[in-house]
Amino acid sequence: MTTRRDFLKTGVGAAAGIVFCSCGLQQSALAQQQPTRHTLPVTVNGKRVKTIDVHSHCHFREAGALLGDEGPKIQVPPVNGAEDAFITVESRLAAMDAQAVDMEVLSINPFWYGRDRDLAAKIVKIQNEKLAELCASKPDRFVANASLTLQAPDLAVQELETAVKKQGLKGAAIGDRVGDMEFSDPKLHPVWAKAEELGVPLFIHPQAQPELSKRLAGNGWLSNAIGNPLGTTIALSHMIFEGTFDRFPGLKVIAAHGGGYLGSYADRSDHACLVGPKGCNPDIKLKKKPTEYLKQIYFDSLIFEPEAIRHLVAQVGASQVVLGSDYPYRWEMHPVDPIFATESLSDDQKADILGRTAARLFNVQV
Repeated sequence: MTTRRDFLKTGVGAAAGIVFCSCGLQQSALAQQQPTRHTLPVTVNGKRVKTIDVHSHCHFREAGALLGDEGPKIQVPPVNGAEDAFITVESRLAAMDAQAVDMEVLSINPFWYGRDRDLAAKIVKIQNEKLAELCASKPDRFVANASLTLQAPDLAVQELETAVKKQGLKGAAIGDRVGDMEFSDPKLHPVWAKAEELGVPLFIHPQAQPELSKRLAGNGWLSNAIGNPLGTTIALSHMIFEGTFDRFPGLKVIAAHGGGYLGSYADRSDHACLVGPKGCNPDIKLKKKPTEYLKQIYFDSLIFEPEAIRHLVAQVGASQVVLGSDYPYRWEMHPVDPIFATESLSDDQKADILGRTAARLFNVQV
């Protein structure tokens, strides 16, 4: 199957009149070379597979209203598809059908970590109630990750237990840090302990990297294209090197955007403390090589091309990869297709990535 990368490498793109402009490619010629689009119901080797997108977003205006005039600016950034984050059920279902997605795992990117405890708690309460209500209205199409007041770990523990045991939510969505506090900080251990106890996954989705704003300014939306994967990479690396995954071996973490750069560059982590021991803490004795921890982390498939998926699977194992699109943001409008186009995957591996692994993680009936 011809990928976009193959299409450009062969030179056909130039002959067909593709031109580079500002921040992207004109799509007219590419549209004529589209791969086969999969539709519902999705089957692998003749067997029906329930496709589950673990990386999809939403917002609720009621939560933003608590921030007054600032709310809309936070909930509706200048991003294509942002308005669709305020879900109209029938429109969202139509979009899912077009993407060949049976079920979405909904998340809300945290915009409340910098708020005071009481305001953040009110935002989280509204969001978790609304998420539970939405999922109950269409239980065959939606499940959700709870929001957590992570800057107040004691509250977050209570919120997570309520969300899972009383509201029917299936996990929690978190950023890539809380202010200046990394996820390896002992203050957050009670939250990870509760998630481990409940057996529910935590979905790490990065936030902005304000300290890099000057370097990431300019053309290319670098704050997202580079900054977001970097944020996830840093978060996971702290959890690995500070012993968080040793302390909580049953913790289930899903990393957005293919886990940032670790899948492609993880072997450097194995060498860091050998080459530069002064940069490492001799009191922290990891139980495994850094790269081995990747095999207990889950990664979404939002890395676009079959070759990228092949490489990620070679690094972490097919059992650790799950389907992701970033909908309603227009990063990957056909998330199922690259999985089928990855020829190195067996049929069982494709079925696992498309939905079976996520069904186990989120305790979803298939």
